[in-house]
Amino acid sequence: MSDAKKGPLREFLASQIFVGSSGKILSHIGNMAQGFLRARRQKRAMTTISPKNTTHLDSVAVTAGDRRKPNLALVGTIAVIFLATANCKQTDPNEIGKKILHMPLRSKVSSLDPVRGGTSYSSLAQSVVYEALFEYDYLARPLRLIPRLLEAMPSVDPSKTIYEFTLKKGINFQDDPCFPNGKGREITSNDVFFSMKRMADRANSPKGWWIYNDRIVGFDEFRAKQDERPVGAPFNFDEPVEGFEIIDDYRFRIHLKQPFPQFTYILAMQYTAIVSREAVEYYKEEFDSHPVGTGPFRLVKWIRGSKLIFEKNPTFREEFYPSPPPSALGNVDPSLYQAAGKRIPFLDGIVMYVYEQDQPMWLKFRAKDLDYSQVPAEYFDSIYCPNGNLRSQLSADGIQNYNLELIDFIYRGFNMEDPIWGGFGNGKLLRQAVSLATDINEINDAFYNNTCVVYDGPIPPGLDGYKKGILSPYRGPQIDKAKALLVKAGYPNGKGLPPLVFETSRGGNSQEQGDMLARQLKAIGVELLPNYNSFPELDRKLKRKKAQFFSLAWGTDYPDAENNLALFYGPNEAPGSNNFNYKNPAYDALYEKIRTMDPSAERTAIYEKMRDMVIEDVPAYGSMARIRYYVWNSRLKNMFPEETWYGWHKYLDVEVEP
Repeated sequence: MSDAKKGPLREFLASQIFVGSSGKILSHIGNMAQGFLRARRQKRAMTTISPKNTTHLDSVAVTAGDRRKPNLALVGTIAVIFLATANCKQTDPNEIGKKILHMPLRSKVSSLDPVRGGTSYSSLAQSVVYEALFEYDYLARPLRLIPRLLEAMPSVDPSKTIYEFTLKKGINFQDDPCFPNGKGREITSNDVFFSMKRMADRANSPKGWWIYNDRIVGFDEFRAKQDERPVGAPFNFDEPVEGFEIIDDYRFRIHLKQPFPQFTYILAMQYTAIVSREAVEYYKEEFDSHPVGTGPFRLVKWIRGSKLIFEKNPTFREEFYPSPPPSALGNVDPSLYQAAGKRIPFLDGIVMYVYEQDQPMWLKFRAKDLDYSQVPAEYFDSIYCPNGNLRSQLSADGIQNYNLELIDFIYRGFNMEDPIWGGFGNGKLLRQAVSLATDINEINDAFYNNTCVVYDGPIPPGLDGYKKGILSPYRGPQIDKAKALLVKAGYPNGKGLPPLVFETSRGGNSQEQGDMLARQLKAIGVELLPNYNSFPELDRKLKRKKAQFFSLAWGTDYPDAENNLALFYGPNEAPGSNNFNYKNPAYDALYEKIRTMDPSAERTAIYEKMRDMVIEDVPAYGSMARIRYYVWNSRLKNMFPEETWYGWHKYLDVEVEP
């Protein structure tokens, strides 16, 4: 934006601040800001970079090395919005005198059934009601697995294939009409195995069978037998599984086919949360929206696509905020231990609001209607100074922040079963060409403020098998090389090549990212047709193998690269976690070898070989790992966010609503 345009814009905004109610102000100013930001992003997305590596932003030419300098007009605009919205909080009369956390979900929740969730948003919503056997120590970094529903970590026999567990006593399901007299009962070993068996029932449309596939003695055979039952016959949960051994109500053993060092990590995943048979049979098809768990909260109301309301579970067991370890606290802020030893949860309830667009989420946060938020990328320069500190207006409002380095795998992927783009012949050449035409650094700069780590392959920073630097010969932009591969594939300059349909999620800056990718691929003659979906819609297409080309982010489930490498294991094809439907026998053989190995130099070397296979075959490319920027208002306490697991919301506290 030229200097001549700055003054009128600011004068106009200032004149609008004091007009109408606070709600109208938020909407009016928010719409103006969103239009301004969208126009800015669209111009960047559609602007072709010149040979001198110069682009044009807001009619001002800047070199690529200067792009992160904040646009002063934008900063001034957003600062005015902040000033206009910082004191517009609206309190629900029903919440007065209570501690209610207000938080955002950046996409719709697809299901509240643990075996059907399959997305981070569903897992987050489920995590306040349902609990798995394990969790992570809230204040330990690096992450440390600890028992949640268990007395202690399991004992493991010398063969590393038999795990023995002991449940804590006195852990009850929440009170619910599904139980006799509405009184929740104590969980038992049977509940653990019932919950696991539900993953084998295809009628549940389970998203996580891959976590058990070919791991537990007799479990695959159990699933196959149930698949063969007569049409209309019920799933037999009472059929025994050879590898499931009940000792008594509190003790049980699981027998693995072979060692699997990550097994306890698996049992911390939301897929494995414990449910009651009574609730499943009572609610039947409605169980998806009637969660009955052992966790600190219970569902009050779910308005799909809008919000979820939870209240404190009055029968939740005695559990306490963690105390500091005997050793030094390390990099953990000592203030996080101010609640040490106090009974949790502190909150009376939680309200989760769905925001598929970032602008209304951010405005609600600035109006203090949300207690915390993730920072939308388009607002980054207006929130942070060039040195990374919060801008003074935000600090003066008591806002605090935390930057979370995600174990993250953002990618663009192909359906390897597609007749044109799949396979290992011409389809491989086409995939390599698309990778070569894509400028991931430009995408990182335009939409992530250069805060992502760009890397090659499926193993993100922080895990064994990751290597810094350019590893892929197909890292773009290399336009001439890309065009040469199109010729070799029989499509010179893209002639005769049908459009590439790009499935991605709706919201945020997805449209602008689609526009930029379309412009980049147009340079080699490939036409991109973006299709924007809600997250559940995108997930359904992936699970049904209906997505030709797609973009997604995989948050690593546990801190081991085996989890990411499993995404390309053939037997995990859709509806499993292998959305690419990648089937490479040599890769699969290596995966079957490493899945039983403990950490070692030998295992790391195999990880690297598998990483390079994915780089060469290009079922996915353009890897990035994000930093998630969290900010929260002063009424929120004990905030130490993490995205490997979501059960930490039980430790949060807020000031009572006045």
